[in-house]
Amino acid sequence: METVTPFADIAREIQDAGGGVFKYCYQCGKCDVVCPWNRVTNFSMRRIVWQAALGLPEIEVDDIWRCTTCGECPSQCPRGVDQIEVAVAIRKLAASYDVFSGAASSLRAVRTSIVSEGNPLGEARDQRTAWANGLSVKPFTEGMEILYFVGCYYSYDPRNMKVAAATAKLLERAGVDFGILGTRESCCGESIRKAGNEEEFKTLARENIKAFIDHGVKRILVGSPHCYHTFKNEYSEFMVNLEVVHIAQYLQELVEAGRLELTGRFDKRVAYHDPCYLGRHNGVFDEPRDVLGKLSGLELVELPDTRQNSLCCGGGGGRIWMHTDREERFGDLRLAQAQEVGAEVLVTSCPYCISNFEESRLGLAGNGGPPEGAVLEIRDLTEVVLESFGEGGERP
Repeated sequence: METVTPFADIAREIQDAGGGVFKYCYQCGKCDVVCPWNRVTNFSMRRIVWQAALGLPEIEVDDIWRCTTCGECPSQCPRGVDQIEVAVAIRKLAASYDVFSGAASSLRAVRTSIVSEGNPLGEARDQRTAWANGLSVKPFTEGMEILYFVGCYYSYDPRNMKVAAATAKLLERAGVDFGILGTRESCCGESIRKAGNEEEFKTLARENIKAFIDHGVKRILVGSPHCYHTFKNEYSEFMVNLEVVHIAQYLQELVEAGRLELTGRFDKRVAYHDPCYLGRHNGVFDEPRDVLGKLSGLELVELPDTRQNSLCCGGGGGRIWMHTDREERFGDLRLAQAQEVGAEVLVTSCPYCISNFEESRLGLAGNGGPPEGAVLEIRDLTEVVLESFGEGGERP
């Protein structure tokens, strides 16, 4: 057997980057057992943690970019190791040397777009409010009830723009006095941080915090679990305490307060998918189910791998910007599970999940999958609630 000499300096560098939890790992392999990657290919998070402990990370291979930061392995680790911290620390090391191998090569363009335009999609900042064309959405001013922080995918991605429009229509229906920051809004920075770009994250956080302070924001509404997680758990590093609420929570709040009466119908069998950053990372499980359960005609069924053990869509940790081979898409597995329980509609509350599930849906429909009528509909929670009133989620 070959003897491997640890590189203490590199191990210390990984530790200084926030990955020092590797020292608690005793290589039981539980992380590999629960990792969703091992449903579609061979991948070892245990090996990555061990390489970090030895100071021998392989920063020039794709494996360090596979982790979606879904949280499944740290939630089940018997030693309390946060493997996400180790993965991100190694990515910081790779980013510092500008090493973005294989699928991660797209991160260079993403980083450039975030720095120049405040979003990862290569879109112009002055088009950030295009989703609201034809809607009575106002700029946020001090004294308004809540700031709707739209987020990048809801602002620019054509499919997710429909979700932003549905959200605005529901807020208007409930009589909520809300506004948006428009071009003053920048990416929350969660995913670029998980991709190892710490300085870019700090710049984005400071820009957003300044915008919140300048506008007198007291309460923030978000649709993206990634924005929710970042504002709630990470922006506190900048000595601010933000009151942030996810739309799933806010809809429940509006319903319970009698401001949004769910008087319509949605006569379909629905399965709800828990996004990793809303459910497993932040414990929001019941609110979206409670809202769906109040819709007349809706039959709610549970998926395999649900709630705390929900199957990741594959979009976290910056993976939403990286190419994933068709045979390795987690979304295909999730749609198959939804079809197994007889769901007609797969509902979620995350733009990454929407994007990945739509990609899988289109792939299955066009590649010898179920006939078109049998392919699931993919909906955001807001779209389902809006459709129950007889309104479509499409932009005007």
